Parts: sequence; C-alpha cells; structure tokens
Amino acid sequence: MSALTIEELQRIVVEAFPDYDVPRIEELTEDSLLMSQPVSIKNSRPGGTLSGPTMMALADNAAWLVILSQIGPVLLAVTTSLHIDFLRKPEIADLMARARLIKLGRRLAVVDVELFSRGSSELVAKAQVTYSIPPRVE
Repeated sequence: MSALTIEELQRIVVEAFPDYDVPRIEELTEDSLLMSQPVSIKNSRPGGTLSGPTMMALADNAAWLVILSQIGPVLLAVTTSLHIDFLRKPEIADLMARARLIKLGRRLAVVDVELFSRGSSELVAKAQVTYSIPPRVE
C-alpha cells in the first residue's frame, strides 16, 4: 500500500518546485506511477524535438515521486545516479513518464523510467535512476 496519495504527491512537487512547470501525476499503483509534463516550444531544441534536459528532469521527478509514494514525505532523498538512453526523436507533445520501483532498500532505491509522447506507445527514452534515502530519525 502506498504511503502517500496522488494528491499528497502532487502537493509535494508543487510546493518543492514553485517556479517550475510541474508535471501532473495521472496514475499511482503499488510500485509505479504515470505522470505527464506539458511541453511547448520552450522545451524544444533545434531539429524540432524535445531537449534532453526536459526528458531527464521528468525521469528524475517521476523516480523521486514513486519512491516518496512508498516511504512518505522524505524530501531529502537525492539522486545518486541517472542513466538515460535517448531512443528516438520525441514530438513536441506532452511527455509521459512511467516510473516503476525496481528495488527499495533502507538507504538506496532504484527506479526504471520509460518516457514516451502522449498518444504513442513508442519509447523515446529509457532511464534508470538511483536515489539515496537519508537515515530515518527515530
């Protein structure tokens, strides 16, 4: 069972990044979440595609939130590794991320993130993200 709801997770990301065009959490299951990032020309790069930083930011955000959904509002969990493979040219359309928790330990969590354009099942990128979880204070 999730420690946090979609509404609680959405509130965390809005409050943590007040100046950022925050993604919207669309679905939450026991070990995964689906979120969408609205994109526009400001997220593009030459050649009419989305920028790498836009895709990496969504992958990182999705990984962070799927971890928090299980451990609660541990906002100081931080990225220790993010590996991403860019697979094909994404359209300038909402970017979707499906994050799935692969391993949740006491100190490290590993998340698999698939990125795709809304309305398409073809992956545009795939990331593996590792987070360090701070020790719990009793």
